[in-house]
Amino acid sequence: MNAFGRRNGGMGTTGARGGFGVARPMQANPLARPEPEPFPATEALALPGEGDPSLVPQGTVDAMQRLADRQNASGDAGASRMEGFEASIHRIKEQVLPRLLERVDPEAAATLGKDELAEEFRPIIGEVLAELKLTLNRREQFALEKVLVDELLGLGPLEELLADADISDIMVNGPDQTFVERKGKLELANIQFRDEEHLFQIAQRICNSVGRRVDQTTPLADARLKDGSRVNVIVPPLSLRGTAISIRKFSAKPITLDMMAGFGSMSQKMATALKIAGACRFNVVISGGTGSGKTTMLNALSKMIDPGERVLTIEDAAELRLQQPHWLPLETRPANLEGQGEISIRDLVKNALRMRPDRIILGEIRGSECFDMLAAMNTGHDGSMCTLHSNSPREALARMENMVMMSDIKVPKEAISRQIADSVDMIIQVKRLRDGSRRVTNITEVIGMEGPVIVTQELFKFEYLDESADGKIIGEYRSMGLRPYTFDKAKQFGFDQAYLEACL
Repeated sequence: MNAFGRRNGGMGTTGARGGFGVARPMQANPLARPEPEPFPATEALALPGEGDPSLVPQGTVDAMQRLADRQNASGDAGASRMEGFEASIHRIKEQVLPRLLERVDPEAAATLGKDELAEEFRPIIGEVLAELKLTLNRREQFALEKVLVDELLGLGPLEELLADADISDIMVNGPDQTFVERKGKLELANIQFRDEEHLFQIAQRICNSVGRRVDQTTPLADARLKDGSRVNVIVPPLSLRGTAISIRKFSAKPITLDMMAGFGSMSQKMATALKIAGACRFNVVISGGTGSGKTTMLNALSKMIDPGERVLTIEDAAELRLQQPHWLPLETRPANLEGQGEISIRDLVKNALRMRPDRIILGEIRGSECFDMLAAMNTGHDGSMCTLHSNSPREALARMENMVMMSDIKVPKEAISRQIADSVDMIIQVKRLRDGSRRVTNITEVIGMEGPVIVTQELFKFEYLDESADGKIIGEYRSMGLRPYTFDKAKQFGFDQAYLEACL
């Protein structure tokens, strides 16, 4: 290419253009300027320090090394392995369990508690060990009893993980691989299931305990454990590695907004503003990704609800743990084998409006129930709350518009936007950062409409500053210094001055 965008050499190999004759070569002009020297080839240009590695900035070297390590890392996920003491107990259990089942009535065993069953098992286990000519010390015998009781009455290998308070998520990817999340980081767990059938039986045990079913005709199921932990099960043929179980554990001790401020999830001023939002019956939407802490935030906000208010919660799998005395949880129901009898979230929202609620709290909105939730917020149920998946407050509003349009309600988009602007007071954006920490990144007010656009105002924002040597993200919670639009609503409850001081 020359400077005018034409290829050097005219029109390629065809020579002259038709209709204009053959171009004659120009005569050299002695007055013409000499041609400038051509630019060096790209390969000849070197970045500073490229030839000498010692001149390359250390930060660049470290970054390139991390990229190389990431590229060279094996893409094959490892299998969970038992080692040492656990492995030996596991091997003994495999020998003892079949003989133990021959001597025990499963129906009678199911009526006993774990401690009672352990007492009944102790002499029988001794007989089986004598037959197998195995000698165990006291520690091994207690460990074997626990494993066998967990196998018959509990959830087998999962019991050990459920008892660990540091674990927040358990992800079983077939019988040979289990990952856990500990302090925001994923790691391989040292448990194994006997085979696919063993894992499938445990999945069925979880679902049957809450009246759900999972099999090849119904390969998806949402359930919960006795402690409120949320469980999702997906089985073959949809899961190609075997039965997959995902368990989201919840803290036995309720987390409050003050505790979250102490953890560094938000600033003290943000906690004060959210307390006032919960107490003054703001309509709140909590937005965030998977595992970012939306349900935890909803539980913490619910602590500020007046004990005299009637609160209804509606969820697919009940996981909210409100501390109010007048709280009624509702749960959806899947269709039966004939495909009938399904009760959706939308059905429950409609019914909840006839149950004289002061507040309606939706665990998560995913579709057409968004319209009914907005109607509830806008028709005398101030203080209603819900969660949804989104990356930012602005995207949360767009998602709500899309979810209403997904329903069979024929409403113009501008009318939907206006209803969202009239209904929602505040959007709380929560996020799990790459170091595993969970932060409140935005607190945004919904002000109203300006033409076809929903207008928002940011009250607080988390700004990323740096990263420490151990990978921890360093940031700052900043107040935008704006007078809150919901100031008048807080004034009705007597929190106007405290709200203004928290936001400025």
